[in-house]
Amino acid sequence: MKRVVVTGTGVMSPCGNDPATFFANLLAARSGIGRHSKKFDADTTPWLTAEVPPFSTEGFTKMRLGTLDRTTLLALLTARQAMNDAKLEVREKSRAGVYWGTGLGGATTLDESYRLSLGNPAARVKPSTVVMTMNNAAASEISLDTGFTGPTYTYSVACSSAAIGIGEALRAIRNGYCDCAIAGGADALLTLGSLKAWHALQTLAREDAENPTTSCRPFAADRSGFVLGEGAGAVVLEEADSARARGATIYAELAGFGSTSDASHITKPSAEGQARAMHMALHDAGLAPEDIGYINAHGTATAVGDVVETNAIKCVFGAAARVPVSSTKALHGHLMGATGVVEFIAALLAMRESVIPPTAHLHNPDPACDLDYVPNTARRVAPMRAVMSNSFAFGGNNAVLIATPFN
Repeated sequence: MKRVVVTGTGVMSPCGNDPATFFANLLAARSGIGRHSKKFDADTTPWLTAEVPPFSTEGFTKMRLGTLDRTTLLALLTARQAMNDAKLEVREKSRAGVYWGTGLGGATTLDESYRLSLGNPAARVKPSTVVMTMNNAAASEISLDTGFTGPTYTYSVACSSAAIGIGEALRAIRNGYCDCAIAGGADALLTLGSLKAWHALQTLAREDAENPTTSCRPFAADRSGFVLGEGAGAVVLEEADSARARGATIYAELAGFGSTSDASHITKPSAEGQARAMHMALHDAGLAPEDIGYINAHGTATAVGDVVETNAIKCVFGAAARVPVSSTKALHGHLMGATGVVEFIAALLAMRESVIPPTAHLHNPDPACDLDYVPNTARRVAPMRAVMSNSFAFGGNNAVLIATPFN
C-alpha cells in the first residue's frame, strides 16, 4: 500500500486563526474561553463559550458571504490555509478528494431560520437556506473552491467526525482511489438552541467565579464539563512519493487509523471500545504502545468520560502507563465536528517541535485519573517516534489517528 503524508495544515480556533498562533497559545496555556459575545434576544443567560477571534473575509464578496453558513466559511478558510501551506498544484483534479466532518452542518442558519419562522409565521427565510444548512455544504464548497472532482464525502459522526474524515482519506490514498485530499472538519454551534440543548444534557462546565477562562478542567477532581466552542481545521494529505518528488515540506506520515463502535450506550463511553480503536490504530501503523511519545486525549472534562478514557489508555499502555497525555480542550473548548482535526494538528506540531502542550487548569487531580497529564505547563521532550490523537463521540463512535516522523 502507498504511504500517506501531511503536507499542509490550517486552523481556525478560539486559540488562534492559524496553526502557529494556535500552537503557541496552547504551549503558553492561553485560554480561548470566555463569556459569549452575542446576546440572544430576551435570553439573559451568561453563556460560557469558546469563540473564534475576529478574522478577515477579504476575497469573499458580500453576495458570496450571504450564501455561506459560519461553519462553511470557517471550513473554506482553513482549507485555503492548508492548501497554501502545502503549495500544492493539482493537475489531475479528478484524483483529488475532500473528506470532511461536521456535527450539525449549518447550525447558525438553521437556528436563525427557525427563530424567524416561529417569531413570524409569515416571514420568508433565505432562498439559500437548504444549501446553507445541509451537512455536506462545507465539503461541497471546498470542492467548488479547489476544483477537486474526486470523491467529496461528508462524515457526521458527532465529535469523531473530522478524525474519521482524515482516516477515510488515508485509506483512499493508500488504496489508490485518490492521489491527494483535503481532510478535516468544522462546526459553529454557538447558537441559543445548541447551548440550551447541551445545557439540558448537563455536560457544560460551570463557570469559575474567579476566572471564567479556567472553567474547563479535564482530568481534575473539580471538573464539571466542557465549554462549547466553534472552529475548523484542515490537513492536506498526499501520496508520499509524489510529495517527496515535488519537494513538499512534510509534517509527518499519517501512519495509523482505528475506528470502532461501542454498541453499548448512546452517550456513555466504553473503555473497551476506545481501547480497541487505539489497538487498531497501533496495528495499522505497525507500532507498539511504547512507540507512542504523546497522546492528545479526547479529554472532555466530564465526570464519566475522563475516567473511561484513563482506563482505556491503561488497557492499551499498561496499568502503570508512563506515556504523556494532555487535553487541549481546557483551552480551546470542545469544537465538536472540528475537534478531531484541530487536536490532531496539535499532536503533529508537538511531534515536530518536541514539546507537549499542557492540560491547563489541572491543579487538583482526580485520583481516578492517575496518568501523566502534563499539568499546567508545556513540556520539552526528546524527539518522538509517534503521536496519537483520540476522538470519542456520542453514539459510541471511536476514532484514533497516529502520526510518525517521515523518513
